[in-house]
Amino acid sequence: MNLNVVDGVEGGEVMKRHMTTPTGTATGTGTDTGIEMNLVSRDKVESMGSMEKLRFILDGVKSGNIVVLEGGLTAEEQMKLIELTMMEVDDDFTGIEISGYPTKRSFLNLRKKTRLTVIGPAAKMKTIRKDKDLISAIISTT
Repeated sequence: MNLNVVDGVEGGEVMKRHMTTPTGTATGTGTDTGIEMNLVSRDKVESMGSMEKLRFILDGVKSGNIVVLEGGLTAEEQMKLIELTMMEVDDDFTGIEISGYPTKRSFLNLRKKTRLTVIGPAAKMKTIRKDKDLISAIISTT
């Protein structure tokens, strides 16, 4: 499994740290088999505009990657992501699976943003259990 931790931007380029997996170092070259996960820091998520963020997510998922956002998306961003996804569904891209932890309720009992959001290709990722502090998903490599 390739695991990329996206933790910032330097000179317009996304900085990635590659992690060691049981089969060796994940290089992100596409030569490894399995699923690539992009773990995106809150700083990176907050540095992007709404449409830039949604395009980043959708491009990653359309490439077959699982995208995990620290800090997550607003309800409006989630709706727009689903709307964009529906416009791009075709024979090769069947859509997305999205799951997230909600924020703690505020004083006015409003939810503003999820604490963590996991987005993946619908053909590869299925959420099997979700509660306030745990998301369990099955990721298929086929």
